[in-house]
Amino acid sequence: MTEVKVICASHELIAGNEPLKKFVDQQKGAHCSVLVNETQYVVVKVAKEADIEKVRATAGNIARDLASQKVEKALVLEGTLETAFEHLVKETVFTAFAEGWDLGSYQFLTYKSKEEPFQTALEVEGEDVQSAVELGKIRAAATAFSRDLMNEVSDVLNPETYPDVLKKQYADTGIEVTVYRKKEIEEMGMNGVLTVCRGSKYSPSFVEMKYVGDASKPLVALVGKGVTFDTGGISLKSGKDLSDMRMDMGGSAAVAGAMQLLAKTEAKVNVVALIPMVENTPDNTSVFPGEVITYKNGTTVQVGNTDAEGRLILADALIRAGELNAEYIVDIATLTGAVVNALGTEIGGVFGDEEQAFIMKKVGDENGDFVWPMPLVEAYDKSLASDYADMNNISSLSYGGSITAALFLRRFVPKDSKWLHVDMAGMMSKSSNSGYYAKSATGYGARLLADYAVKISE
Repeated sequence: MTEVKVICASHELIAGNEPLKKFVDQQKGAHCSVLVNETQYVVVKVAKEADIEKVRATAGNIARDLASQKVEKALVLEGTLETAFEHLVKETVFTAFAEGWDLGSYQFLTYKSKEEPFQTALEVEGEDVQSAVELGKIRAAATAFSRDLMNEVSDVLNPETYPDVLKKQYADTGIEVTVYRKKEIEEMGMNGVLTVCRGSKYSPSFVEMKYVGDASKPLVALVGKGVTFDTGGISLKSGKDLSDMRMDMGGSAAVAGAMQLLAKTEAKVNVVALIPMVENTPDNTSVFPGEVITYKNGTTVQVGNTDAEGRLILADALIRAGELNAEYIVDIATLTGAVVNALGTEIGGVFGDEEQAFIMKKVGDENGDFVWPMPLVEAYDKSLASDYADMNNISSLSYGGSITAALFLRRFVPKDSKWLHVDMAGMMSKSSNSGYYAKSATGYGARLLADYAVKISE
């Protein structure tokens, strides 16, 4: 099939055709395919309470369905989407539809020898909505880049190659990329990064990326955990299949996607991205439980568990954000399984400045990267005490793991900065295709960080 036409259930095509209307109404799901006078239509069924996330999800489902049928092109007829979603802002609807469309048909087939990516091309009638559609495609491309990074295998994307991938991606975008290798990391006193990566055959890297859309805006630091594979180190993880641990750099992927989105939209922001890159593996040179790390700010940390490595490298990045005098700092990481127990797999947790946390929640409610404000329980802070150092990297408690991880990070946050920590462990991947999510990596956080940076820079 070369082309289908996309309409909505309120369109005149079925308004005066009761048999067809009855057929559509009987169909389950958000859309169905109908043949009328030798023209194939996809009829979108819209609930009155549908929100903007439903627009993205519906578009994603249709795009994936048509791609599986090898339909070459889909044409959205003028006047249909805006009529169906008349309770929503017209431009926002078209941006969301285009965004959901491209993300819904996302595929990572690099290592599939007999499969080629296929996407049904989306065309939308109406000159007045083309810029909104283009924005949706830009947003989808940034999120897809995050997904590509997360899906890539660890022998291809590792602490030594990761910086080069970013430099290539951001060529001619206005993003300035600075790469610090092991010798420079030693000179910078980033002992958390050096310690965690000690057992790997790869040397660590630390990447700084700057995008200045408006130098008068407050400096926003986006910090992403870049553990390209996490075995747990000496505190080895258990499980039949650890292959998803290549996605433990999901926080860094979110930051990378956010930077692309900001640059491509020429956002009026002043942003620096900080990504510590390591691999956490067991070896005769790996850090052992009980060892003590001395950070650049003088803080000493006993390594109670080598599988709590993300916070050890984020600490270095938070110190660096302070050196750069960032007014706002957001770190994001696949940090704890505890946040999954608390919130499940449909929403991330955000800790830190209460006012900023609720601003971020509203941003996520609009763009689909949902977060829920979580408490920093002061009574739990003492659980990080160590007999040998200023603090331990794990809590003595058997509960509240995501909270105590955030409390650990807070100790490295500059006093004058507004800080948020996003724990995205539950949002790292999906187990099946649904809406605009493909099975596997989600690309979560790219839109959240970019939109938040824009919001606080207004």
